[in-house]
Amino acid sequence: MNSSFESLYSTCSMQSETTPLLQNGQLNRSQLPSSGSGALQPMSPRQKVQRSQPVRIMAVRRLQEEEQQFRTSSLPAIPNPFPELCSPASSPVLAPGSLPQSQPASKHDVKVFSEDGTSKVVEILADMTARDLCQLLVYKSHCVDDNSWTLVEHHPHLGLERCLEDHELIVQVESTMGSESKFLFRKNYAKYEFFKNPMNFFPEQMVAWCQQTNGSIPQSQLLQEPRHLQLLADLEDSNIFSLIAGKKLYSAPAEYGFCIKPNRVRNETKELRLLCAEDEQSRTCWMTAFRLLKYGMLLYQNYRIPQQRKAMLPHFATPVRSVSENSLVAMDFSAEALSAALEEGHAWRKRSTRMNILGSQSPLHPSTLSTVIHRTQHWFHGRISREESHRIIKQQGLVDGLFLLRDSQSNPKAFVLTLCHHQKIKHFQILPCEDDGQIFFSLDDGNTKFSDLIQLVEFYQLNKGVLPCKLKHHCIRVAL
Repeated sequence: MNSSFESLYSTCSMQSETTPLLQNGQLNRSQLPSSGSGALQPMSPRQKVQRSQPVRIMAVRRLQEEEQQFRTSSLPAIPNPFPELCSPASSPVLAPGSLPQSQPASKHDVKVFSEDGTSKVVEILADMTARDLCQLLVYKSHCVDDNSWTLVEHHPHLGLERCLEDHELIVQVESTMGSESKFLFRKNYAKYEFFKNPMNFFPEQMVAWCQQTNGSIPQSQLLQEPRHLQLLADLEDSNIFSLIAGKKLYSAPAEYGFCIKPNRVRNETKELRLLCAEDEQSRTCWMTAFRLLKYGMLLYQNYRIPQQRKAMLPHFATPVRSVSENSLVAMDFSAEALSAALEEGHAWRKRSTRMNILGSQSPLHPSTLSTVIHRTQHWFHGRISREESHRIIKQQGLVDGLFLLRDSQSNPKAFVLTLCHHQKIKHFQILPCEDDGQIFFSLDDGNTKFSDLIQLVEFYQLNKGVLPCKLKHHCIRVAL
């Protein structure tokens, strides 16, 4: 098709540059064929003949698309060569009007629970995905859409749960759930973390062990194509779940169990395939490998969609930071800058002026206000146990910098910073100290003091200090 346009282009160009068909207002008959079926008919002198222009050669793919579109729009009635394959109610003629018409998507009611036990019934369409429902819940709950929200398929009677992939259809997943199962709306910062830091999910020792077992397999190929997992299970009609209470329900040797659950299983446990890892990192590695086996490149496309939207709408995709956070400057805590860090810590104490202003407008004393103002923040979880803080951190993703603050169980006047680093959870005690009659808070034995916990969190969001990493993500519970 492209060559025919090239020949037409060359013929028109040569004809227009050599001998025109119209000279001095008269038709040049020497350029016309004398006779035959292909002879041109004489043209009227009144008919204006324009100089021929070059024909633009279109891309082959575009021409094929237009040709296919033309054939579809002008499809004639074609007799069906296999009428015996049609049902009696079907017509034996395949005409354009007999093609099935798209029906409007039906609506369904879905009940979603939050971490605090509240719930919301949402009316959705049959073709709504997990990402669509999360964005709808973010809008209704007035949350910041940072692409870390997820929908969790929770089976309390089986002790199983998993995060839905962004492309999964809600109605289709709900059809495989039992009566006691439910959807949870939760943060999951580790949903696509293996694309950002693959070696945290596939440690070098595990990759080296697989290479020794399977022969000389390149590391990139091993991470991209975990086809050897097909020997263990076929995930076409199954999904990978985490065990919530593996020791209690299934007598697992450790709390790092996971399960391959067929979609047809609702309440029974006889068809569940239970496995157990030695630690949290190994379990995360295996579950990530199963996800890659089942969905492959589709996971990477889900990961790239928010980034592409962020590039198109940079002013709306980035969460707004607080004014006080924008006014801060990151500090260097190297040995050379230790004295500067201490001076900066004392400078932070002078910001208590803001607290005095708030105290003058409130019946609370400034010192009292500084001890309760943190309760308005999403990262403060109140009086929860050490085990509960571990559970929340694990649920929302074992990524570096994930944190929460809670009341100390051993010291009623102190607080605890629970922080995740290298998929391990660590705790740092925040102690109150008094200076010149004012109460300050510090987690480095008073070297750096803060008038309230909000200042402390903002400081360590920009400075690592004595912590193993900066505070990056905070655990949040939203009431629906």
